[in-house]
Amino acid sequence: MEHVFSKYSGADRLRNPFVFVGVSLLLVFLATLIAKGGIFISLALLFLPIALIYIYAILIEPKVGMYGLFFYNFIALGLGRYIDFFPVGMGVDAHLLLVYVSLIFNSFVYDIPWKRVKSEFFILAVIWYGYSVLQLFNPEAASREAWFYAMRSVSLYMIMTIPLVRMIFNKRKDLDLFFIIWGVMSILATLKGMMQLYIGVDRWEQAWLDAGSAVTHILFGKLRIFSFMSDAGQFGGAQGHAGVVFMILAIFEKKSFKLRVFYLIVGLMGLYGMMISGTRGSIAVPFAGLALFVFVRKNIRAMILGAILGLSIFVFFKYTYIGQGNYTIQRMRTAFNPEDASLMVRVENQRRLKAYMASRPFGGGLGSSGGWGLRFSPNTFLANVPTDSWYVAIWAEQGIVGLMLHLFILFYVLGKSAYLIMFKLRNDEVKYKLSALAAGMFGIMAASYGNGVLGQMPTGIIIYSSIAYLSMAQELDEEKESVENLINSEQSRNPMLPA
Repeated sequence: MEHVFSKYSGADRLRNPFVFVGVSLLLVFLATLIAKGGIFISLALLFLPIALIYIYAILIEPKVGMYGLFFYNFIALGLGRYIDFFPVGMGVDAHLLLVYVSLIFNSFVYDIPWKRVKSEFFILAVIWYGYSVLQLFNPEAASREAWFYAMRSVSLYMIMTIPLVRMIFNKRKDLDLFFIIWGVMSILATLKGMMQLYIGVDRWEQAWLDAGSAVTHILFGKLRIFSFMSDAGQFGGAQGHAGVVFMILAIFEKKSFKLRVFYLIVGLMGLYGMMISGTRGSIAVPFAGLALFVFVRKNIRAMILGAILGLSIFVFFKYTYIGQGNYTIQRMRTAFNPEDASLMVRVENQRRLKAYMASRPFGGGLGSSGGWGLRFSPNTFLANVPTDSWYVAIWAEQGIVGLMLHLFILFYVLGKSAYLIMFKLRNDEVKYKLSALAAGMFGIMAASYGNGVLGQMPTGIIIYSSIAYLSMAQELDEEKESVENLINSEQSRNPMLPA
């Protein structure tokens, strides 16, 4: 009997000159890549099959892309310290695009709920993105290429993320999973920060510091911790965000003791990460978040306790010298000093900007300030005046018109969400989870006055996802109510069913 594999062999195929030459050229090409790229190219080739399988999985099941987006969002910018031959930040864009492609392909087989995209918060996102597109025609804009890079975090991610969450990640169990992914990555971020604090930075992080980042990240001989995020400011803001959200979740979680412990660990480690970052402005996150939370709870006792706690923390930092020997406490205490030298520099920069912006109501164009300004238009005024604040950057690049529109959208989302939580939602579990998201959002809004954290990764994607969940407040509430009504109905028909 003839063997099924007896007709041809690999060696037989290589006798074909075209195959032989093709394989030889491929091997030479791969060898050249490895020789020039070193370990990173070798790893890239090693993981290429895994990447292809991952892309295939996203195309088959778009939810896989959402998992990947939430994970990758945390490490995207930090990866740039280790991978300098590839724009790793574009990985977020790739995830979003792949999920949309997956939805389009799946729509030929399944009924995709495109109608769920429509919501008033999404309409606001469309308006904001439309204004960003109009910035292409701003006569003050010095670089159209800078616009492409800057508009992504300012408005593109917002208009792409909200619909995906509403279509794919729109159930209460999805919200719970969102918290778990966020919590795991937050813990890892603080652990990485602790490694930098107690062990030291690795050689790639040291190279990043030596390239110029040491000016802002080593103060008085002390390292400002940045973990695997873009910088210490983003790390501090992100961890303060996690701290306030997960402490609220820990206080009100009743059904699962393990989940409550998990939330508590995330909350405490988040607040600790915020402290060791040395980012003074991040302390606004728990302050503002706590204030909004006690307000939407409509609980007089909670308001009193919250006011006492907030006042105690303020007095501790403002009017005492307790713990002054600790650098972390000392650094945070300067946030309460109105005569701090760093604050004076910021005030002076804003004074200079005010004079420049007086005749530019639509700003100097997206990407004209900060890092993108220095990269694409280094000789312009805006590129050489630090903006520091997220709102100052919006003002500089999109003018007072853009700033007013941006603030209106943020406060409308927050105000409408607070109204729904306070007067429309009936289920306590949904209430406290959405209250935590609203509190976290308000905290980030407050911190963004001093730092550019709102649109940066990972905070931007988390905030835009939070907006999506807040836009579904009544749907999540009704979903919970319908499940409870079904259980109660079944129990009434069959008393033997467990409560």
